Amino acid sequence: MTLYVLRRLGYGAVVMLLVTVFVFVIMRLVPGDAVSLQLQDTGVSAAEADALRADFGLDAPVWTQLWLWLGDAARGDLGTSFYSGAPVTELFLERVPVTVQLGLLAMVIGALLGVAFGVVAALTRGSLVDGGVRLFAVAFLSVPNFVVALLLLTGLAIWFAWSPPIVYTGPGEDVTGWLQQIAIPVLALGTGGMAAIARMTRSSMLESLGSDYIRTVRAKGARQRTVVLKHALRNSTTAVLTLLGLELATVLGGTVILEQMFAIPGTGQLIYQAVLDRDYPVVVACTIFYAGLFVLTIIVLDLLYALVDPRIRTGKALS
Repeated sequence: MTLYVLRRLGYGAVVMLLVTVFVFVIMRLVPGDAVSLQLQDTGVSAAEADALRADFGLDAPVWTQLWLWLGDAARGDLGTSFYSGAPVTELFLERVPVTVQLGLLAMVIGALLGVAFGVVAALTRGSLVDGGVRLFAVAFLSVPNFVVALLLLTGLAIWFAWSPPIVYTGPGEDVTGWLQQIAIPVLALGTGGMAAIARMTRSSMLESLGSDYIRTVRAKGARQRTVVLKHALRNSTTAVLTLLGLELATVLGGTVILEQMFAIPGTGQLIYQAVLDRDYPVVVACTIFYAGLFVLTIIVLDLLYALVDPRIRTGKALS
């Protein structure tokens, strides 16, 4: 098991390095750099602009910039924002809790409701309830989360004359205001995962309920609740966990747009503005966070397989 974990962590480190190099290089290939955007329409001479590029380290070749940045990053220095002049680490750490709260709530709500709907649909196969769940799943899988957010925002404003607060407040300041602020983004982020998990849970449950071992359990006189929750649902959890890990990427990507839409000061809003401003150090730092969180989640899910599926043997299956 230890060797497996170390190998997975090594793979994760390689993925993060490749993603970082790709983003570092591709951002510098986009027309217009931070200096050009800052000094446009200011009448600054070319010599002064070149001097500012030298201060930012943008006068060196891209691969030289990358090598120097990797050396600083290895010492814990992710650079300084080109616009605010503040260390990137400070800017990032201020906003991480907001995005983590938003993403975790969306995934928890999506997972719980998705599993519940999937189980109900499997147990009522062929009924109106089953058809409604499947229709719901297809609809929400087809609609982007920001469109869902706009529909929720419009519907609440028209039917209930309500809209979320404009100014963000943290849960430590005003829990009610915080919940009102994040309610629509959380629901919008969670609907896609909820629909996908409901479909996966339904399929896995139907397969499990029709298997030989479930018939054996029923023949032994087990109650329906025991059959569904202890045996069929547990056997379906592996597929759901895999899908949940993949949904993390969707949630993280959705935060970039939704945080900007609802003025939520998280890393999604930070990276959105940094891309527009060509603030390279901030973009790379946020990329490392998203890639690292996704890789870590996949590793944790791999380890959870052995806990939720008794057929997996850690000594052989994970080697």
